Amino acid sequence: MRTLPGRATLLLASCLLASVSLSAQTPAPQRGGTLTYGRYADSLLLDPVFTDANLDIWILTNLYDTLIQTGPGGKGLRPGLASSYGFSGDGKTLTLTLRPGVTFSDGSPVTADDVKFSLDRARKPDNGAWNFLLGSIASVTARGNQVVLSLKNPDPSLTAALATFNSAIVPRKLYANAPGKTDAERARAVGERPVGSGPFVLSEWKRGSSMTLKRNPRYWQKGADGQPLPYLDAVRFEIIPDDNTRILKLQAGELQGAEFIPFSRVAELKANPKLNMQLFPSTRVTFVVLNNRPRLKDGSANPLANVKLRQALNYATDKKALIGLVTFGNGKPMGSYLSSATPLFSPQNTYTFDLNKAKQLFAASGAKPGLSLSLQVVAGNADQLALATALQQMWGQLGVQLKIEQLESATANGRYQANDFQMQMNYWNDDIADPNELTAYAAVYSSAESFHTGFQSKEVDSLFAQSQRETDPARRAALYKRIQNLYVNAAPMVFLYEQPFPVALAKNVRGFVQTPLGNNVFVNTYLAK
Repeated sequence: MRTLPGRATLLLASCLLASVSLSAQTPAPQRGGTLTYGRYADSLLLDPVFTDANLDIWILTNLYDTLIQTGPGGKGLRPGLASSYGFSGDGKTLTLTLRPGVTFSDGSPVTADDVKFSLDRARKPDNGAWNFLLGSIASVTARGNQVVLSLKNPDPSLTAALATFNSAIVPRKLYANAPGKTDAERARAVGERPVGSGPFVLSEWKRGSSMTLKRNPRYWQKGADGQPLPYLDAVRFEIIPDDNTRILKLQAGELQGAEFIPFSRVAELKANPKLNMQLFPSTRVTFVVLNNRPRLKDGSANPLANVKLRQALNYATDKKALIGLVTFGNGKPMGSYLSSATPLFSPQNTYTFDLNKAKQLFAASGAKPGLSLSLQVVAGNADQLALATALQQMWGQLGVQLKIEQLESATANGRYQANDFQMQMNYWNDDIADPNELTAYAAVYSSAESFHTGFQSKEVDSLFAQSQRETDPARRAALYKRIQNLYVNAAPMVFLYEQPFPVALAKNVRGFVQTPLGNNVFVNTYLAK
């Protein structure tokens, strides 16, 4: 999911119900209690199709189920609401058998009709931002306890798409009876009181202040003790935008968990004997998008249309120094536009810092010392400003005069959507355990004008189209390796770094997971006594 800094967007996220691995030394999970968790911001809309915000997506896992689930580590897949599934020999039909006896949290049964309704709603072209993930489906047919998906063409990413948040199964009757004339209006109504088949149920929501999820007593999956999950009675989210306040409340025992810990505080919290400071593997990558078009929005000539200049900026960027500056060493250089936690990632030569090579490419581009370039950042975002200031100094060694534009978040987003930028700080977090989502967004012009950079490559477009139909894993991996090579060489962005998800937990919190896709998974969480 692409997310402009300051704006939680565009993500998915998919269900991960990983069982806790228990050793002989680890006590059995204990039941009961409420875990209070500090979030930096509140959710917006708890509907799986019409949300495009990480603030929603990363919570949906706890309320809804998908037919297929993402496995531990965010890469494998396994049965979810579908107890089994399989493709026909030609790869154009996927048949899923529903798990018997599963109900929604209101007690109504999960039926094949609900599944058909949910998938038809999710793939409808005008519904939400993520319908393209199910674009290969020609029709959905309910047959007793089975659902049959007829495909326009073989789609190797379909099973991963069915494990993604927008493919969550919702009750058809609830939406049919909801107020509103359009799907979006009905989604807003249902999203205030969502009903799913996930491990928790929304019991209270004080917008901007707190949200409480209570245990779903009808949940189908069992824990290590053979009883239905989840272990907790409830999870209470307190909305605390200020980083220091979240940390103080955690240290005082008022919270048992807190997200988005500043990297500057990680070492301190690791040293606290009452806390468990965790750095969960992530698909988040931070970079600078570059406008590749010959002319900018105001009609002026754009020197970044020259690939040699874009490559020069990449070689002049000391990623290790930036990682030390912003993540305090808790990151690693990008090896592609994909994160290393994304399936089919293929590490590339992503411009190891080389000032001499940068200067050669700068001269070869025809650029002259004193070249003025502009970089947009979100006002008040300390990390972005620190990165921009460091890049200003690094690129100054080439002769670049970098102007830093600090914009309010909504303004920055509007300028991005309108292609009205020369450079803009940005980041991405995957929503699906497959490389197709980010590749479509970043490298295929028809999807989002290639991260709004204007980058176009007929070869990349052709390779991506092939990858969407290629069912042989080795051949599909080779296609993605070539795409990544072409993209990195074209340098539509300045590749910076990957970073983990920093979460601090009380020592007695066990079994919590934040997946590489960002989902906060509480189904196996318990409070040790």
